[in-house]
Amino acid sequence: MPAAERPGGDRAGDRRVRRRRVSPLLDDDLVELYEQAPCGYLSTLPDGTIVKVNATLLGWLGYDRDEVVGRKRFPELLTVGSRIYHETHVAPLLRMQGEVGGLALDVVAVDGTRLPVLVTSAVKTDADGEPLLIRITVFDARDRRAYERELLRARQEAERLATTLQRTLLPPTLPSVPGLDIAAYYHHASPDEVGGDFYDLFPLADGRWGLFLGDVCGKGAPAAAVTSLTRYTLRSAAVYDPDPLAVLTNLNRVLSHNSDGPRFCTVIFGVLDPDDFVVTLAGGGHTSPLLLRDDGVAEYVDVGGQLVGVLPDARFSSASVRLGPGDTLLLYTDGITEARTDAGRNRFGEDALLTFATGLTPTTASDAVVAVETLLKGFGDGLDDDTAVLALSR
Repeated sequence: MPAAERPGGDRAGDRRVRRRRVSPLLDDDLVELYEQAPCGYLSTLPDGTIVKVNATLLGWLGYDRDEVVGRKRFPELLTVGSRIYHETHVAPLLRMQGEVGGLALDVVAVDGTRLPVLVTSAVKTDADGEPLLIRITVFDARDRRAYERELLRARQEAERLATTLQRTLLPPTLPSVPGLDIAAYYHHASPDEVGGDFYDLFPLADGRWGLFLGDVCGKGAPAAAVTSLTRYTLRSAAVYDPDPLAVLTNLNRVLSHNSDGPRFCTVIFGVLDPDDFVVTLAGGGHTSPLLLRDDGVAEYVDVGGQLVGVLPDARFSSASVRLGPGDTLLLYTDGITEARTDAGRNRFGEDALLTFATGLTPTTASDAVVAVETLLKGFGDGLDDDTAVLALSR
């Protein structure tokens, strides 16, 4: 059977032809391999004087060989900023380590064009360890630098979009309520990702005020969608029936009946009566608010309740507190209590928060929020979750 008719015959013949064509290329002259390499090569004396350079680098920069060899030092090919960095950082490292790799520098062509490059340098020494030459490899980094700029631009755009979207999920300003000092704060853990924490304060038709604070599971666009739905539902449900238990029941009904999968959150909804400063709160699996009394006592307001959106028949509970003169009600999300302390070994926790709150009394809502903001900044990298704070004081 002819070779062309045998199974695999054509493929075997093609491989033989390719090998015959490639074999001569593998015997390239070493000088040509150096001169026409896909990267720049040069060698310098320990003082930086260039003693050898390949055609590739000369072509990038537009120099003739006799304009460079023996006439220029390598730092003279660099921009001013890269030259300073080379003299103050690279050269000392080379003397200590004998090699430095992956340096991002800029070289300058004859016509003034800047070329971003990645540079690797290694020192060749004699038998006694004395430096003889510095061998330098230069890689064209224009595509990489363009990619990095595009990546930075995309990240900045994502941060702008996230910031814009985040603002739509929070009230731009809080209304004034006669007889109350009101303050809020939002810590955004990731600048390029929308968080799920939220809060609001708004008037009801009967002269009372509705308020809520909560935390949606997840981050990003999906969490933003649930946050928007939650805020809209809470406000709408409060118009229909402002009783806090009824409001959470309606929200649970909306979130749990969802064909796209589970959507849930923790939330506290409250109604403030400005006539006697009584706040009635209903909890849906959220952290307990803190009541800071004017006499220096701080205590948790236990409202309990189950997560909102998980069970169709979830049960919620409520509690009422009366704000006396100088009292402050502090609502917050669990970014505070879940913050890591002691190099990440422990969580801040509710006991530490209670101790912290006790040290604040007596105070105003504005003072309390400023103190919490300072506390959050003190966690540093240990604070890796969004945190919302809403405070009311009489």
